[in-house]
Amino acid sequence: MLTSINILQMITFRQTYPRAMDISSDLTELGRTPVAVISAGVKSILDIPRTLEHLETQGVCVAAYKTNEFPAFFTETSGCKAPCRVDTPEDCARLIGKYANMKLKLGTGILIANPIPKEHAASGSLIDSAIQRALREARDKGITGNAETPFLLGRVNELTGGASLSSNIALVKNNALLGAKISVSLAQMRERDDRGEFLSS
Repeated sequence: MLTSINILQMITFRQTYPRAMDISSDLTELGRTPVAVISAGVKSILDIPRTLEHLETQGVCVAAYKTNEFPAFFTETSGCKAPCRVDTPEDCARLIGKYANMKLKLGTGILIANPIPKEHAASGSLIDSAIQRALREARDKGITGNAETPFLLGRVNELTGGASLSSNIALVKNNALLGAKISVSLAQMRERDDRGEFLSS
């Protein structure tokens, strides 16, 4: 049974230490927790192909919302093809309910990558340059662990003149909206299930 729908800004698989396989714990957790995560994708400075590959090995279902390309957080495109596509909240609910958790009972999570709205997307080159500089500064200053993310977000916001913060706020709202719509669709499907109609439609 699906436990919850979570709103997550992004998932991460850092490129910094490829030999060490620096895998974010949220990727592994998705492979063992029946939860649906709505995310804006992965920042382009990170290793998107390896992130998708790792999710596949963990048995995580990955779908992109209204696009064939996996989004790159601040921008809509990444150059990486999404494993599958869903076009409506109802499609997302069916994916969650019929194929992933309720019917097959796999016990793994689902990632729905929701691209940032076009009007709020930031310049990819501007963001990438700012992230690279912020990562270098964090490394030079020895900033790691829980202190790293706040430092990076703050520094990138400074370097982009506030553009990254505006985009960040927009994508969080966009993810919350989609998560709410999917929750409504799931509730409606469960009501039909109570009437013996679920999975037969």
